[in-house]
Amino acid sequence: MTTSIMAPVAHRTIDVDGIEIFYRAAGPPDAPVFLLPHGYPCSSYEFRNLLPALGDRWRLIAPDLPGFGYSGTPDRTAFSYTFDGYADFLDRFTRTMGLSRYAIYLHDYGSQFGLRLAMRAPERVTALVIQNGDIYEDELGPKYGWLKEFWAHPTPEGRAKLAANVTEDGFRDEFAGELPEHLAVRVSPDLWKLHWALMDTPQRRENVVGLFEDQATTLGWFPKQQAYLREHRPPTLIVWGPHDGYMPEGAARAYLRDLPDAELHVLDAGHWALETNLGEIVPLIRDFLVRVLT
Repeated sequence: MTTSIMAPVAHRTIDVDGIEIFYRAAGPPDAPVFLLPHGYPCSSYEFRNLLPALGDRWRLIAPDLPGFGYSGTPDRTAFSYTFDGYADFLDRFTRTMGLSRYAIYLHDYGSQFGLRLAMRAPERVTALVIQNGDIYEDELGPKYGWLKEFWAHPTPEGRAKLAANVTEDGFRDEFAGELPEHLAVRVSPDLWKLHWALMDTPQRRENVVGLFEDQATTLGWFPKQQAYLREHRPPTLIVWGPHDGYMPEGAARAYLRDLPDAELHVLDAGHWALETNLGEIVPLIRDFLVRVLT
């Protein structure tokens, strides 16, 4: 009988251009790097269970983005709370950390930041793991309806509707609201309780509403991201939870248009699949990284 050894996780901070950035790390310092940018409304806490499960063989690094989790929240005159701003930050974070080669986990908003990082320096990317991060406009799910309506016709009333989602109830809906009961019971209230407590400041709430508005700019990036995948064909594992009103199963299968050799697994999971299906996802990632990084 073999026993799985869980790697210890370190909790550290680093200064990136004057911003105190909190990050979680696991694994040997000389091991291949697996970079984990988080989604909304979460933080590096999203990867708290993945880090010890894979840290025996790889160096996993998960930062809290500015304005999220335990990282600093600089004034808007000092940091751009936009998708471009966060993509620039992730590049600066990797350089400050001295990361020259890395696999990237692409999920939720983190998929936009991570893909733009990959596009800046394709030679640094060893592999991609894509989990509910969409780049195909024709496969956006029905839950995008209210956002699309605002992007097409921005009004003060529409912005107020965006802001109304930045609440504890809104966070709970993001994490567990559309899951079938057998999956919803696996999602701990710690997720929305913790992240609402961390987000409930006037500046952080306003920053998030601005991100909702700026998300419209990501649509223009989709064709460029698809072209990057077609041209560079990074080794890719796609692990998807189809119980996702924003990113249904079709959003996963769309990647095969540009990455026909990608490995695709559709699980009985939702948008936050690491919360409900970690036991399935860890061996899939482990097998994939062993094959492509050794």
